[in-house]
Amino acid sequence: RLKPLNRLQVILQHLKMCKHTDSTAEVLLEKRGGAGIITLNRPRTLNALNFSMIQQIYPQIKTWEQDPETFLIIIKGTGGKAFCAGGDIRAITDAGKVGDRLSQDFFREEYILNNAIGTCRKPYVALIDGITMGGGVGLSVHGHFRVATEKTLFAMPETAIGLFPDVGGGYFLPRLSGKIGYYLALTGFRLKGRDVLKAGIATHFVESEKLPALEKDLIALKSPSTENIADLLNSYHGKSKVDQEKEFVLDEHMEKINSLFSANSMEEIVKKLKQDGSPFAIKQLETISKMSPTSLKITLRQLREGASMSLQDVLMMEYRLSQACMRGHDFYEGVRAVLIDKDQSPRWKPAALEEVSDEFVDDCFKPLGTNDLKL
Repeated sequence: RLKPLNRLQVILQHLKMCKHTDSTAEVLLEKRGGAGIITLNRPRTLNALNFSMIQQIYPQIKTWEQDPETFLIIIKGTGGKAFCAGGDIRAITDAGKVGDRLSQDFFREEYILNNAIGTCRKPYVALIDGITMGGGVGLSVHGHFRVATEKTLFAMPETAIGLFPDVGGGYFLPRLSGKIGYYLALTGFRLKGRDVLKAGIATHFVESEKLPALEKDLIALKSPSTENIADLLNSYHGKSKVDQEKEFVLDEHMEKINSLFSANSMEEIVKKLKQDGSPFAIKQLETISKMSPTSLKITLRQLREGASMSLQDVLMMEYRLSQACMRGHDFYEGVRAVLIDKDQSPRWKPAALEEVSDEFVDDCFKPLGTNDLKL
């Protein structure tokens, strides 16, 4: 018979496992074969990432990283509609309004998690099936492998809510080919399906219905190396024929994107778009005119600086920017207009690009002293 103490330990261990595999838990963490599996489990909110999920995922990744019996980490979402539609913006907004610590802690812990994914020593496979935006991009894009499907919908729509493409956006966006990253960041343009691969955001494309088989095969690999995992992903990728013949959605506009979005300032980009006058340019002007002028200016500088920085330095910079947004006006107004009242007509302050001074932008990038993010 078990000694009472041991019995208690067994029961506690059992409860802990139940908590992790309990279907009502917001994130499921389980070990199957040689794989650690993270399942985002808030289908009603499109698996939006909240603070408690971050607090569970981070230590688990660190544990698996040290475990000699764990050879890879897989992250996926439930519900069939989304991998992860973003961070829990509503909670951050409510906290920021009343000066609650969550508006500091959320970004801090989220960026620490993004860095853990970016530096993870175990191969990290993100199955980005369905909506993958904002915080969901941060959970996937810095890992070794990102598997898109025909259902993947990628966007960094932050300039529309008075924020900026964070979670390491300043690192990966300027590293995409040409000026694609700048275009995606400033306009919030959505990429679908195979285009997510063609833009360089995903590493592989596999049909959505094949993901359970792929996952099973990944779990079955015996002490795999990164190459073994890549080989398996490549074989699935090679057999996926959906939309194979379609050309990249931005192909016909690449020349314009590269020239129009290579300016040094937002005002210059707008001027170039106006001078160009093509239907494409006019459409971009319309989109940009709806965005927060402050967000646009912060974002352009974030990407220009991030292009030559390490992921760690980018996340430190973005933490400063996140706190500047928490102190400002546009984030709360953007969330109100887009997510709460849904009137889609935010009243930005300042309302024009010319009114956002260089001094103000400089201020957003200033160090926070002891409050700076430490990685």
